[in-house]
Amino acid sequence: MFGRIAVVASVAMAPCMLTSATTRAQDVPGVEICTVEKTMERRTSCLQSNVDFLQKTIAKLGLDHQQRLDAANRQIEGLKSTVASLQKIGGAEENGRGSEEGSRYAAGQG
Repeated sequence: MFGRIAVVASVAMAPCMLTSATTRAQDVPGVEICTVEKTMERRTSCLQSNVDFLQKTIAKLGLDHQQRLDAANRQIEGLKSTVASLQKIGGAEENGRGSEEGSRYAAGQG
């Protein structure tokens, strides 16, 4: 889990490190550039806040995606029931037509 977060953090921060020093802070909202900090304590704190931000973002996106999947599954179930009811209606019409054709053949009209 921590390895994934570190990879996500490094990927998110890579474009920031390639830009000029004056525009770094505004590239990715919520993620700070920690390499500018001089002391190890401040750098560690900065990295921890980035990790916290990324964890919250991942959790929020996970929840959003799960809600979309649930809505899609509900829609699929509704469509399945619609197809089943249409198949029943179609089957009833075919049965009615089949008995009508059979009676015509029996009467010698077919």
